[in-house]
Amino acid sequence: MPELKFLLFFNDFNWGFDVMWKGKILKTEALRLGEYNPKYKSNMNRITRMNRSFILFGIIGLFLASCSEDGKSIGVDEELTQSDLKVILETDDISGIADSVISELYMNNDISAKSAKSAKLSECYEATYSDTGFTATFDNCVLNGTENVNGTLTVVYGIGEESGSYTATYTDFYVGSIKISGSRSFVLDSSSEENSFVFTVTSDMTVVMGDESIVVENGTKTVGFTFGDSLETSIFSIDGNWTLQVDGDTYKVAVGTILEGNLSCGYLTSGQMSVDKNGLMVMVGFGDGSCDDMATITYPNGATEDISLKD
Repeated sequence: MPELKFLLFFNDFNWGFDVMWKGKILKTEALRLGEYNPKYKSNMNRITRMNRSFILFGIIGLFLASCSEDGKSIGVDEELTQSDLKVILETDDISGIADSVISELYMNNDISAKSAKSAKLSECYEATYSDTGFTATFDNCVLNGTENVNGTLTVVYGIGEESGSYTATYTDFYVGSIKISGSRSFVLDSSSEENSFVFTVTSDMTVVMGDESIVVENGTKTVGFTFGDSLETSIFSIDGNWTLQVDGDTYKVAVGTILEGNLSCGYLTSGQMSVDKNGLMVMVGFGDGSCDDMATITYPNGATEDISLKD
C-alpha cells in the first residue's frame, strides 16, 4: 500500500482533504463548511479530486514556467522579463481563485434550492440550477479571503463511469480589479488502479490585469499522477500544447517528450519541450531522471547551454 495518501472526507457539516504520510496526517484542508447532501457524494468525489489535481497542476506549473522562461531569455534580443513571468503566474493564481468558486456553489446543493431551481444561497450571490449545471451571479463576494468577486459563472458538468468533467464559462467575471473571460474545461480520467489519475484542462481564457495588461491563454495541458510508496516514487507527468499572448508577445509551448518529476525533487527531472517566442524556437530539456536544478537549452543554430533553474 502506498504510504503517501490523499484522502477526501465527508460529514454532516464539513468536507475536506487530508494529506497522509506513513499513516500520519501531515495536513488537513477544509474545503467547504455547510450542509452536505449524500445524494451528490459520487459526483463531488470526482469533482473534488479534479480540483485537488488542478492545485497540484498549478504547483507543477510554477516549475514549468520558470524553466521555459529561462530557456527563452538566453541570447534573445526580446528578453523575457521578470514582470512577464509574474503576469503568467498571476494568470494561474487568479484562474485558481475563480475555479474555487465552482466547489463553493456545487456544495451548496440544498434540496429545497434544487427543487426551486433558483435560490439566493448567500448574501452576495444567487444561483440558478438545471439538470446539467448551474449559473451564478456574484455581487462583491469575498471567498476564502480573496478580493471581491463579481460577474457571472456558468458551469455545465457531466459524470461518467471512470471520469468526471465540467466546463466553466466566465462572463465579465472579476476578482478584485482583474477581469476573467472565456472558458475552461476539466476532465479527470481515473485509472483502473486506485493510485493514479490523469487530469486535463483545456483553456480559452482572456485575463485583463489591474494595470490593463492582457494575457490570453489557449490550449490543453494534461497532468498524470501516480502515488508511490515514497516521495521519490510518487511521479507526476506533464503533456500538452498551449499558447500564451502577453502584451504583444506570443509564446507557444509544445511538449515533445513527456515531462516528469517526483514529489521529492523541486524540479522537473526528465522530458523535453519546445518554446517558440515570436517565431524564435528553442528546445528545453530537463535531464535523464536525476534530481538537479539544471536544464539544457538548444538554439536554432545547434548551440547548447546548460542553465540553472534556481531562483
